[in-house]
Amino acid sequence: MDAKLLAQGLAKALSGLLLTALLLFAPAGTLAWREGWRFLGLLFLPMLVGGTVMFFKAPELLRRRLNVRERQAGQRRVILLSGAMFVAGFALAGLGVRFGWKALPRRASLLASAVFLAGYALFAEVLRENEYLSRTVEVAAGQRVVDTGLYGVVRHPMYAATLLMFLAMPLSLGSLPALIPFLAYPFILARRIAGEEALLLRELPGYDAYMGKVRWRLLPGVW
Repeated sequence: MDAKLLAQGLAKALSGLLLTALLLFAPAGTLAWREGWRFLGLLFLPMLVGGTVMFFKAPELLRRRLNVRERQAGQRRVILLSGAMFVAGFALAGLGVRFGWKALPRRASLLASAVFLAGYALFAEVLRENEYLSRTVEVAAGQRVVDTGLYGVVRHPMYAATLLMFLAMPLSLGSLPALIPFLAYPFILARRIAGEEALLLRELPGYDAYMGKVRWRLLPGVW
């Protein structure tokens, strides 16, 4: 058992949980927020299960997923924009609870939660298909082009999964105002994908042929 990897994974999960809870419940000014607690469960329970599976079945994949140090300046700016999006969106959701802004109907919130879980399932399938899937933009030693499964449909299925998840997040929290910052995510993604594909074309053999084979980057028939 890799004790260092286990400790790193647990520390990341706990710090992420505490930070997300703070961003949600501090603006809300109360812990009596059903949608907030449900969202924390939706976000972190599957993450814990997935991390446990990777720890025992694919520790190298888990190690890559825990690495968040971007080497490219452009990608670091993308990460900062994404972080600002989360802070603003979660704060608006919490402020809506504090000041009694009109919330979405419970059915709409539950439907958004189901969409969020569908995105999580899609994300898990991408992890299963691509053992080189890092959180940073890089090419690993010995990496090959994956062109089957979801990668035969779009070139960036992981980002397609996160698009589904992130746009469902504020609605799962029952907040329409919180959706506004998250509407920036498709544009943030476009910037990240442009930089990532430039790197892959330079450093990953066969990626140019793959781009010719799989036309769509993110959404079939759209882009």
